[in-house]
Amino acid sequence: MNRIVILIAGVLAVAASAGAQIGKSVSVAAGTPEDRALSEIYAAPDGPEKIALLDKFMADYGKGDMALLGDQLYAQTYLAMKNYPKVYEYGEKALALDPDNLSTAVSMVHAADEQGDAKKVFDAGEKVSAILARYKASPAPEGTSADMWAGQKQAMLANAQADIGYAEYAMVNAALKTTQPAARAALLERFLADFPDSSYATMVREQTAVAYQAAQNTPKMMAAAQNVLAADPNNISMLLLLSDNWSDKGEQLDKAADYAKKALALLPKAAKPENVTDEQWQQQVALQKGIALSSLGEVYVNQNQNAPAVDSFKQASPLLKSNTVTYARNLYRLGFTLAKMQRTAEARTVLTEAVSINSPYRAQAQETLDKIGSAAGRKSGKKPPSQD
Repeated sequence: MNRIVILIAGVLAVAASAGAQIGKSVSVAAGTPEDRALSEIYAAPDGPEKIALLDKFMADYGKGDMALLGDQLYAQTYLAMKNYPKVYEYGEKALALDPDNLSTAVSMVHAADEQGDAKKVFDAGEKVSAILARYKASPAPEGTSADMWAGQKQAMLANAQADIGYAEYAMVNAALKTTQPAARAALLERFLADFPDSSYATMVREQTAVAYQAAQNTPKMMAAAQNVLAADPNNISMLLLLSDNWSDKGEQLDKAADYAKKALALLPKAAKPENVTDEQWQQQVALQKGIALSSLGEVYVNQNQNAPAVDSFKQASPLLKSNTVTYARNLYRLGFTLAKMQRTAEARTVLTEAVSINSPYRAQAQETLDKIGSAAGRKSGKKPPSQD
């Protein structure tokens, strides 16, 4: 069965990463040999010179907290040098010494993101998620009241928000770039398990439904879409996805019509997302309106209401031109319905255009055109032309 992916507007945004302090804080007394060595390291440019200074620092002082600090600096320096295997190597060493070191886990996310390695992005991102879960659940230290500790944690999490937001962004971006739909859906579901309260959560839930649609896993697509609608009954993308699916399959026609009509009513009042241009938004709204009208037309066809179906398909057609597959499908639907109504000349014009478009509906349009030709030949008593 041919599938139409419902387009969802939205652009991922990411804040610049800033150092967070969740995890062990290492202090170095001013004026000590360690302090002088670290000052030299911090002043050196990222590259072999800094690595040589770190090697000397670790040889001289690399025990206990100084080993942790050294491993963190190695990971950060190798990240700047784009030596990603070394980032993972020293990141793991730092996390072995301090499993709750957020900045180190985020450095590993950066490395994986820059590499474009979705598996490593999620492995490192899930380290971030686990660190945050442990930190949020951590009891107040001895001598600190529960209220004071809650306030300190809230402030620390706010301070870490840029790093947390970056990790979330990298995971979602890696999932969305995964071309295989079932694998993309699985990654999106992993993200929701790790960061259920993320600002990306609604968009990720929508994209999970779309990924399952593309994977032709209808039960999971339906479940994902209905979960979104349970939380947001006015989610236009999910209303359209379900209406489109039901109308295309000739199922739940009343609900399909209701959802399409509801989407049409909501679209004029929909708010443009941030980071989407006016032109992109206008195209998005037009396309979604076209999908709703085409779905409504298909409902009418299934109900043998051909005249209103033709009207809906004709209204949808100019709105769908920005998307080849939806436009070609709508042409085929219109041509097929016109042929049923024996409006042969109109049907032939529409179907000929559908055949001219490289889409999954070309063969079906050609088959209908052939049937029109055969029927016309029988009426005239002439043999239809050879299709060789």
